[in-house]
Amino acid sequence: MPIIGTPLSPSATRVMLLGSGELGKEVMIALQRLGVETIAVDRYDHAPGHQVAHHAHTIDMSDPEQLRALIESERPDIVVPEIEAIATATLESLEAQGLVRVIPTARAARLTMDREGIRRLAAETLGVPTSPYCFCESPDALRSAIDDGIGYPCIIKPVMSSSGKGQSKLNGPEDLQQAWDYAMAGGRVSHGRVIVEGFVDFDYEITLLTVRALDADGNAQTHFCEPIGHAQVAGDYVESWQPQAMNPEALRKAQHIAQAVTQDLGGLGVFGVEFFIRGEEVWFSEVSPRPHDTGLVTMISQWQSEFELHARAILGLPVSTALRAAGASAVIYGGVDAKDVVFEGVGDALGVPQTELRLFGKPESYVRRRMGVALAYDDTVDAARARAQRAASSIKIKPAASL
Repeated sequence: MPIIGTPLSPSATRVMLLGSGELGKEVMIALQRLGVETIAVDRYDHAPGHQVAHHAHTIDMSDPEQLRALIESERPDIVVPEIEAIATATLESLEAQGLVRVIPTARAARLTMDREGIRRLAAETLGVPTSPYCFCESPDALRSAIDDGIGYPCIIKPVMSSSGKGQSKLNGPEDLQQAWDYAMAGGRVSHGRVIVEGFVDFDYEITLLTVRALDADGNAQTHFCEPIGHAQVAGDYVESWQPQAMNPEALRKAQHIAQAVTQDLGGLGVFGVEFFIRGEEVWFSEVSPRPHDTGLVTMISQWQSEFELHARAILGLPVSTALRAAGASAVIYGGVDAKDVVFEGVGDALGVPQTELRLFGKPESYVRRRMGVALAYDDTVDAARARAQRAASSIKIKPAASL
């Protein structure tokens, strides 16, 4: 079993998170509960994770020189990428030199940093069922790909983005340029490349949180959380619930695919594997080698949340994916473009029975920025969703200057 040191001492077990938004913040809290010294890194000051970490840094994580200099200076035992826009070649080099362990691996971080790497791995190397797709470097190439077989409707996404940013559904050629421009604006970095996917007529989408953790003999084992259903608007998750009821054969297929993909990526930790489901049919969509935004629901639905699972797996500790209750999450959007905002209605939200809130503490609000989430549990998913939505709708965000 692993040995964990004392924070802020020579024996400390030090973990650096590259990306310190709301998900990274929860991972750091889980790590700190296990006695880990945490280092939060993000591209802007006062990110949510900066507010709870032992050490905080602001750098451009896609800059190889800045990233290498920080890691060599801080000398963490473990580096945990929490976003896509990272100089992954630098991580691979540092890992190869034996200077740091990357979660789950530096190769996994590289393959999943954009949709091209992971889609080609899944479809072309592993033979996993996916929607038809093509990668395009210009609007003309996009038009040709659609005309030559992808067809309408189709989905356009930047090769590198998060939380559905830059994603749109294209119903006809008249909106093609607009979809291209939206994808370019929504990408994490200026990549000049999109993926176009043929539309899958699915019944629902799931996130299957897949955990690779060590057993008592030190061998990596695969564990699955109950499937998480979610609703999206413009490619961005607005609510999620667990468990998602599904056909047993579809669940078996999804677990088989998730195990194949995550075993190939290797390493330890939580993977958010997304699927489209129709009856017994299953299509792989994406995988993130880290906790997933739709998995915020696990903070109320599972005995060990996805963040606690990630922390335990990273450290080589035992995990349990047991469900505690049917649960739901509902996103609280900023609704306003402003810095220094205040939250009204917190008491009303928490007055809804069987609910919790997570207000992320982001230093600036945007109309469609996720600023918090309401969580609820109940005997059924439908009842939990109703409670979460009621709590989320009680919160109003306003500029402090307006008071």
